[in-house]
Amino acid sequence: MKKLIILIFFAMMTGISFAQDPLFSQYYAAPLYLNPAFAGTDSSARISFNYRNQWPAILGQFTTYDLEYSQYLEAIHGGFGLMAWKDNAGSGTISTTNISGIYSYLMNVTNDFSLSIGVQGAYMQKNLDWNKLTFNTPVTPGIGFIYTTQEVTPKGESRFFDLSAGIVGYTKEFYFGASVDHITQPSEGFISQGNNLPIKFMGNLGAMIPLNNSSIPIYLSPNIIFIQQQNFQQISMGVYIQRSWLVAGMWYRINDAIITTIGLQRWGMILGYSYDITVNKLSNATGGAHELSLGYRFHSKAKKEGFHSINTPSF
Repeated sequence: MKKLIILIFFAMMTGISFAQDPLFSQYYAAPLYLNPAFAGTDSSARISFNYRNQWPAILGQFTTYDLEYSQYLEAIHGGFGLMAWKDNAGSGTISTTNISGIYSYLMNVTNDFSLSIGVQGAYMQKNLDWNKLTFNTPVTPGIGFIYTTQEVTPKGESRFFDLSAGIVGYTKEFYFGASVDHITQPSEGFISQGNNLPIKFMGNLGAMIPLNNSSIPIYLSPNIIFIQQQNFQQISMGVYIQRSWLVAGMWYRINDAIITTIGLQRWGMILGYSYDITVNKLSNATGGAHELSLGYRFHSKAKKEGFHSINTPSF
């Protein structure tokens, strides 16, 4: 893992970027992270917190924290959202912090179909802890580290503004969305300009299909999510089954992981846990990934006539 961190660092020095954004397995537990157009589409104001610990069994795991709030406001004809997330790579050797503000405009295209168009402005900061890096030059065979590295210490911090946008369309049962992150392709290098953050494209498609008409409804929710960022491409397919307050789901992230999810929804509270079973060349000796989500939907106030809320999974 230390070698991997060094390779990432030198890639940034040479202006070649192989980095991708953090990833959550409970996509709809972090809706603003998935697409800024989700802001205000829920029937109630919603706050959520997400925690992910990836590869806990090896040195240098990745941990990500995400906090979101969004609600619909009639005065602005749409929704607004606030989001803050922090990602620690290699046990904090490289850390990224994002603080975002979001506005979405909601419109009813027909009586059954609605659109939300969202824009997101973000302040981002990336930090490098040079003291956690090791190099070959200070090493003497049979003795170990006895010299001080001659590598030039960079400033260790990069700050920049970022811009994203997205669109979400939905009916009572179906929904789809597309978003573009890092539209401005800001420079995130520690030593020189030119190491630009690559644009990320994301698309999602899903449904909430009722399976019965009883007082305790059962829903089946198939979903597919596509992500493209530079040379990185990922397709995830999954399905949830929801009965009253209990939700269970399974996803397959192609050539990467099988994801199992269990969730509870009761009295406005939302609690979910998922585990990624690694199926790629790293195998599950990495410890997979644990993810925990905690959310709350506030009591819904009366919306203006014609307001349509989206019906998506909570995890």
